[in-house]
Amino acid sequence: MLESILEENANANSNKSVNNRLKIGIPKGSLQEATFALFKKAGFEFRTSSGRSYHPVTDDPELEPLLIRPQEISRYVEQGILDAGLTGKDWIEDNGSKVEEVADFAYSKATRSPIRIVLAAQNGSLIESVRDLQGKRIATEYVRLTERYLARHGVTAQVEFSWGACEVKVPELADAIVVNTETGSSLRAHNLKIVDTLLISTTRLIVNTAAWQNEWKRAKIENITMLLRGALNAELLVGLKMNVARTNLETINALLPALKNPTISPLSNPEWVALEIIVDENIVRDLLPRLKRGGAEGIVEYPLNKVVF
Repeated sequence: MLESILEENANANSNKSVNNRLKIGIPKGSLQEATFALFKKAGFEFRTSSGRSYHPVTDDPELEPLLIRPQEISRYVEQGILDAGLTGKDWIEDNGSKVEEVADFAYSKATRSPIRIVLAAQNGSLIESVRDLQGKRIATEYVRLTERYLARHGVTAQVEFSWGACEVKVPELADAIVVNTETGSSLRAHNLKIVDTLLISTTRLIVNTAAWQNEWKRAKIENITMLLRGALNAELLVGLKMNVARTNLETINALLPALKNPTISPLSNPEWVALEIIVDENIVRDLLPRLKRGGAEGIVEYPLNKVVF
């Protein structure tokens, strides 16, 4: 069904200039809302008419987004059905897709941490390494990735595709599983241990060679990359504004993080200045009280939308 939708979409746009639309795959499922939120911060609004819609509406007429399972995006990008897409490094590797990886974005459905593709077995089992999988049964969504992993270690095992929920299959239906984990909580809840890590994966912005060689599409992709990076940078930073008496300026400057140069502006009172700086959010709770004690007044902390370095 999805194949026919994609083909119809390609045919519907065959008469349009190839230089004025960018077909981009957005991951459907667990990463969807996090991706929509990131794009919104970057300045792109996506809306869907229903939970089953494959065609989000966007406020950028140059974008043609399609919601597709992340497992499939790299294949459609490689084949040229999509110009670009966002998907995990894990699925690029599992598919063996030959695509250009334009950017690495460290965000996932719950945190900004990368996910790990791990080999897991039941606590207390005799499986302690990949060598112990000889002749065993493994359930996974990552069939090709797992088969290549076993081949590299010279191990022969039965690898079965699983439609998710791999954790419940051990030990009755499988001896081990290969799954992705962000926090490890699901594995612990099912009394499973991590035996090995096959891959550390983050979300990648990928593009096929033809689109990357197209001047307009490449510029569009580079612009999107810059804005998405700016939005991710901003999530870790905040702005601080404050008023400082000139007599306290040296003290306040000494409290600010090294290599951070504040913007200093004169006020109507020549004895005072306004100081503004961008800092890491995680230091503010310690920094702000010190600034206050150092003589800063009217301190304001404000969020940032995009920070482009």
